[in-house]
Amino acid sequence: LGDGLRLRSASAADADRLAAFNGELHGDAPGAPDESVAAWTHDLLARPHPTFRPDLFTIVEDAGSGRIVSTLNLIPQTWSYGGVEFGVGRIELVGTHPDYRRRGLVRRQMDVAHAWSAGMGHLVQGITGIPWYYRQFGYEMTLALDDLRRVPIFRVPELKEGAEPFRLRPATAADAPFLAATDAAARRRSLLAAVRDEAIWRYEMEGRSEASDTRRLISIIEPNPGADADPPAPVGYLVHVRRLWQDALWTHACELAPGSSWAAVAPPLLRSLRATGLRYAEAPPAPDAPAAGPRRCDQLVFELGSEHPLYALLPDRARQVHRPYTWYLRVPDLPAFVRRVAPVLEARLAASPVANFSGELRLNFYRDGLRLRFAAGRLTDIQPWPNPDRKEASASFPPLTFLHLLFGHRSLSELEQMFADCGAQRSEESRTLVESLFPPQPSAVRPID
Repeated sequence: LGDGLRLRSASAADADRLAAFNGELHGDAPGAPDESVAAWTHDLLARPHPTFRPDLFTIVEDAGSGRIVSTLNLIPQTWSYGGVEFGVGRIELVGTHPDYRRRGLVRRQMDVAHAWSAGMGHLVQGITGIPWYYRQFGYEMTLALDDLRRVPIFRVPELKEGAEPFRLRPATAADAPFLAATDAAARRRSLLAAVRDEAIWRYEMEGRSEASDTRRLISIIEPNPGADADPPAPVGYLVHVRRLWQDALWTHACELAPGSSWAAVAPPLLRSLRATGLRYAEAPPAPDAPAAGPRRCDQLVFELGSEHPLYALLPDRARQVHRPYTWYLRVPDLPAFVRRVAPVLEARLAASPVANFSGELRLNFYRDGLRLRFAAGRLTDIQPWPNPDRKEASASFPPLTFLHLLFGHRSLSELEQMFADCGAQRSEESRTLVESLFPPQPSAVRPID
């Protein structure tokens, strides 16, 4: 790379040094490393992972001393769009030592990671990161992230009489088929969702080290059978952190098998989470804990996306308490992605006021565009529009803003209010067509890490 720096892939032999680098870089202050980030890094390099391998880390190092000065990685995974699966490359653990910033080192590594991702057939890359920064690499902040609901523990309903109808038990590898099947059924509620097969569930239960904050407690929700009863059939699962964060117990996933009642499960589930949070607050911190953490539990936090069945049953319909952040998403070949999800678009069209549409939808992105041809409601051709003419366009979108529409993050009307140079302009039919093909829809993506 010049300046005595070289770029290479990592290997398992780099685990200790790279873990120390990332822990220090992502710590709150010099000399106060983030041990959970260090453990996550070490796990990725030294433990078997269902989708990741060590050489998917990039390392920039000083050629003379071997000192690591910058790094990132690519975690392959599968997501779904309205039930259609596609490959995603998740960029993570990005960091450069302060003395080596503003030299373009992250850009060089992003180019490598994007090439890896393309070689694996991924249609999208995604990252959760600091504001604005990743826009310069072709990403747009276009998918809700950290949409939370908070429940003060004093609002958790008390058990009035009798025994709890449901209980939680730790999940085991034997539960992986149930977890994968329940998760697959729940994905139907979300436009975008990460796909977890049995191997990924087993890894989440057994593959991570105790020191890593990416390791969650996975529990099975089942009826409480009472004494001397046969083992009950599970009805759902719960995923929450293993220590208190910000005076709260955070839940990251909760799903029930089809046909199970959220109204019946919610009250005992809340009471169980309250008891767990209070127990965490009373227990002494583990010697290898990333931080001592708060010594009280004031609330339960649910990070389940913008819409979830449990939200309707939380006390006082626990309100959103802050504006959600967003994922960064990058779609390097938009025609290829639209071809992949064409069945979803055709199904939307069939249920719309413009069902059986025949004709062309021309999307103008100013520097380029997209032409979609339909015949009797079928999407027959998808082609780039290299030299778009706004006068011929069905709708216009400033660069990358169309991704908000594609991923259900914003409606056409919302984009028009945000951007004066955005909107449908040819006819009411064009507007109805765009709104029918790309309606706003909720997503809840809990990525593979």
